[in-house]
Amino acid sequence: MKTGKLHLTTALLTLLANSACTSAQVTDAPNQQEALRQEAPVTPVAKDTIPFGAECLIACYPQFVKGYKDNCLILSDGSTLVYDDGQQKTHTQKMDNADPEDMFSQPYDTNVWHPKKNYDPGRIRNEAIFKHMYGKNKQKVLSQLVKVDWFGQKLLFTAVNGAADSLRTVAKDLAATLPPTYQKYFSQSSTFNWRAVRGSNRLSAHSYGMTIDICTKYSDFWRWSNPGKEEEDDIRYVNRIPHEIIRIFEKHGFVSGARWYHYDTMHFEYRPDLLRFSQHKKN
Repeated sequence: MKTGKLHLTTALLTLLANSACTSAQVTDAPNQQEALRQEAPVTPVAKDTIPFGAECLIACYPQFVKGYKDNCLILSDGSTLVYDDGQQKTHTQKMDNADPEDMFSQPYDTNVWHPKKNYDPGRIRNEAIFKHMYGKNKQKVLSQLVKVDWFGQKLLFTAVNGAADSLRTVAKDLAATLPPTYQKYFSQSSTFNWRAVRGSNRLSAHSYGMTIDICTKYSDFWRWSNPGKEEEDDIRYVNRIPHEIIRIFEKHGFVSGARWYHYDTMHFEYRPDLLRFSQHKKN
């Protein structure tokens, strides 16, 4: 009888022990699952990353560039424009067939005074976006031009994107900052001219009314100084426009053709998007 009771007691204890282990395993299971969930890497939801160049276009031209989605700029008329066509291009091909991304392929460095070959930041332009903003034809551009007082001249400049206001500010800053001897650089200036760039089929920036050429008497152009040379040739650099003038224009949203390898030292073009992009890259 004692042996039987001992066997029964041992069996009962084993049953209770097994039951406790099973209970503990069930109780710990949710905790273990939670621990596994916490340790498992979280995969982020994919988002449409906006290239910084597109951000600059949206920030500087909010009336015309409304957003970005699926590699396209969303324009104010509801149409879209492919931002990056994915094509590998030579320097000349970028100028002749630029997408918006190509416009930011060369940051505009305000420390460059003797540019290296084919360094032409701002010279690469996507015509579609400029036509969308400033006008698809000569008549549309003309309808948005206003008069700007410029050292004794009345120059026509586009009111779009605040360009005319910026040019007025440049004139005031130049007059207030520089000595009277500098005024010789501002006479006989010109702005709007609907035309193609010499030697190409692309429109000049003057066609949009957001570019000014200051006095040609003290200006230099790469084709004038290098007769017979073409885009891919080595050329000699020349500039007689004082750096102080260039820096004032840049302070108010203009890029200077004096910073280009294919220089056009009289040329100042309203491009706050490129300056914003370049300052970010510099920082």
